[in-house]
Amino acid sequence: MLKWCLATVIAGWSGMATAQIDVAVTYLRLDDRKPQTLSDIDPDPADLGIAGAQLGVADNATTGQFLNHSYTLTEITATTAEALLAASADATGLVAVQAPAAVVLGIADAHPDALVFNVAAADDSLRGIDCRANLFHAAPSFAMRADALAQFLVTKRWTDVALVTGPAPVDRAFADALRASAAKFDLRLRGDEPWGFTGDIRRTTTDEVPSFTQRLGDFDMLLVADEIHDFGRYLNYNTWEPRPVGGSEGLTPVAWSAVIEQWGAEQLQSRFRDLAGRGMRATDYSAWAAIRAIGEAVTRTGTADVATLRAYMLGPDFTLAGFKGRPLSFRAWNGQLRQPIPLVDSRAIVAVAPLEGFLHPVTELDTLGGDRPESPCTAFGE
Repeated sequence: MLKWCLATVIAGWSGMATAQIDVAVTYLRLDDRKPQTLSDIDPDPADLGIAGAQLGVADNATTGQFLNHSYTLTEITATTAEALLAASADATGLVAVQAPAAVVLGIADAHPDALVFNVAAADDSLRGIDCRANLFHAAPSFAMRADALAQFLVTKRWTDVALVTGPAPVDRAFADALRASAAKFDLRLRGDEPWGFTGDIRRTTTDEVPSFTQRLGDFDMLLVADEIHDFGRYLNYNTWEPRPVGGSEGLTPVAWSAVIEQWGAEQLQSRFRDLAGRGMRATDYSAWAAIRAIGEAVTRTGTADVATLRAYMLGPDFTLAGFKGRPLSFRAWNGQLRQPIPLVDSRAIVAVAPLEGFLHPVTELDTLGGDRPESPCTAFGE
């Protein structure tokens, strides 16, 4: 029955198809590698992000072949921000960027007539004071991830937390989001300390970590902001009192994980494994979602015109099947892709936010991250 329905829909699309539409996407990736960590047992794959975009193009082509639509992906990788900005000079139309926030902004500003999709930078400023009208975000923000974890803590009544923050700028940005979420959901921050150990903590974990966490007071969960995955793994099972760890390690709020199998996700996981020979990571998923959003908009509007696609994606009729249990859509006030946030450990999904009981007048997805009334973004005219 499902195959018959799909064939009927495709046949209908085919009857509407007339002129050839060629959809070209430029994928810009900064390969600057993460800072040196104590133990690099799980390095980023060389095709991180790009593999997700390639799968998105393949998925778009499945429908596009019946509609006379073709999709091409031009991949540009550079090792410095300056080189990537220079290499982006010829990029037009539709652009996906896998780079830190400053580089994403530079590319969006350099190409004001393009529609730029941020697939990696989680900085809340990109969705707020530094937003751009031509910049959409397929990657969830730090605030969305932090709010997802906070909702879980409220649901479990684990309302006393402590926070440990790493020295990297991305660690501090995630820590700021965790603090804001704690205030938003009335969690009590019992302790808040920077991670200041400079030696090899692997050799002294059982001595140093218990006494360090003892100073943080009594808490229900230890929150860890360690986005480069340097020290956080050594906090698990080593706290002074037996307490769970969450944030960058332990119970982790993510855009995607290889452990997600519900809502038809195993189909996406399988297709990705066939393509890349590995599990799908969060950046891969965000890149896939950006490309698929383009494909969905082209299919529904019958054009590759950037202004038309932008207007449609920000409108009420756009939705994307993202294999997370709810349709995904873009927030009209800052270009952020609404999406559920799975809370996972290394082996299974523990929960998916938004959690039951967290209500919103428009969509419960808007309980995650900055909502329209509090948004400082003015570029979208909302």
